[in-house]
Formats: sequence, structure tokens, C-alpha cells
Amino acid sequence: MPLLDVVRVQDVGLMGRHDTVVLERAGSEGRILLTHDADTMIEFAKNRVASDLSMPGIVEISQDLRIGQVIEELIIFASCSFDGEWEGQIVFLPL
Repeated sequence: MPLLDVVRVQDVGLMGRHDTVVLERAGSEGRILLTHDADTMIEFAKNRVASDLSMPGIVEISQDLRIGQVIEELIIFASCSFDGEWEGQIVFLPL
């Protein structure tokens, strides 16, 4: 999917930053956040929604999935989604 715009935290200086900072950046840029961090990220995302702050969506990816399966699931997810569809929602992979 050559037109899919993906940014990694490592590439934008957010590696190791607090979840709330990462969520704020995703919200300000309208980016859906892909994460393995179900322990804390999801709770912070719910807090953003409850505070009526932008939360374009989170996709929590199980660490038990093989990379090929993750890619396939994300292609399906991206292909079947439209702009703004996942605002305020949390999705778990595998679908």
C-alpha cells in the first residue's frame, strides 16, 4: 500500500516518551495509533475520549501475531476504512 502514510515514534523523536505525549501527537495529526501497549495506552486513550480530546483511534496489535499476519490484518483494516471512521475507538488485532 504505497499511499499508506505510516510514521514510527522512533522517526519523530517520540521513542520512550509518555503515552499521553504520543497520543497527543497522534490526535493533533489525525493519526490512528498502532500499539502493542494494551496495559497503559488504552486507558490513556479512554481518558482522552472522556475529556473530549481528539483520539483518531487505536489499533492494539497482539504480540502473539506473526509479522506477516499483522501486515495482512493492517492491509484489510486500512483498505476497509474511511477517514475519521475510528475516531474515539479502540480496535484489537487480530480482527
